[in-house]
Amino acid sequence: MSFKTTATIASFGGKLLKLSHTSKTVGCDMALNLYLPPQASLHKVPVLFYLAGLTCTGDNGAEKGLFQSAAAEKGIAVVFPDTSPRGLNIVGEDDAYDFGSGAGFYINATKEPYAKNYKMESYITEELPSALFTSFPSLDASSISITGHSMGGHGALTLFLKHPGTYKSVSAFAPICNPIACPWGKKAFSGYFGDNIEEWKKHDATELVKDWKAGGGLDVLIDVGTGDNFYKQGQLLPENFVQAAKSVGLEEGLVVRYQTDYDHSYFFISTFAKDHVNHAAKYLFA
Repeated sequence: MSFKTTATIASFGGKLLKLSHTSKTVGCDMALNLYLPPQASLHKVPVLFYLAGLTCTGDNGAEKGLFQSAAAEKGIAVVFPDTSPRGLNIVGEDDAYDFGSGAGFYINATKEPYAKNYKMESYITEELPSALFTSFPSLDASSISITGHSMGGHGALTLFLKHPGTYKSVSAFAPICNPIACPWGKKAFSGYFGDNIEEWKKHDATELVKDWKAGGGLDVLIDVGTGDNFYKQGQLLPENFVQAAKSVGLEEGLVVRYQTDYDHSYFFISTFAKDHVNHAAKYLFA
């Protein structure tokens, strides 16, 4: 699979590439951003995947998250994928901000008409990394971490927990921690999976952590803003994730920081992006 480069932008001594390719997994063209730090011109570099939230594309994190500065310091490449398939002409796919286009939830849907194309879990964990590592030999396929925001934080946590050994570390900004218990999750999961609650639980970080048996501790960094309206409305539920981790003795390495007055925006993400890059670096260079 080949990528088309639509722009190359100098950034902190490295290059931000705006890419597109045709995905067999989701059945449409997908756009993304890839930041190559200056070290990538000298040797292989580890990779951090950043999964964006509802309504976002691969541009939001790359253009407003300010990950590049810290990534250039550490010598880490950052991948910014899109959040869903686009332009499939599925009836209703563009009717709401929290379902369909821009709202793939990083799962493989099982309910029609979304089952054929809404396979973002397979796209993020299989097709996209395989294509990137083939096309960009400076990326180290053996050293990958993952982070994300909101819906993307849900994606980062669940993909880390569901695919042990794939990612060296995980962190999240304002993640949807317990989607089976919040309005966003209930709407998305009923649309993508139907009414089988047991199927929903397979894609819920708070449920998954209860059965996490990858060995060792669980070192997770989560930041949540106390001024985040979605946190106040009960969409994120980080306390539920913490309680579930405690229930199985995994609380020691879990760090949840409640950042005073910060909201859900990229002002919040950009403020703490360096901390999340540094969290990944601990494991990518271990």
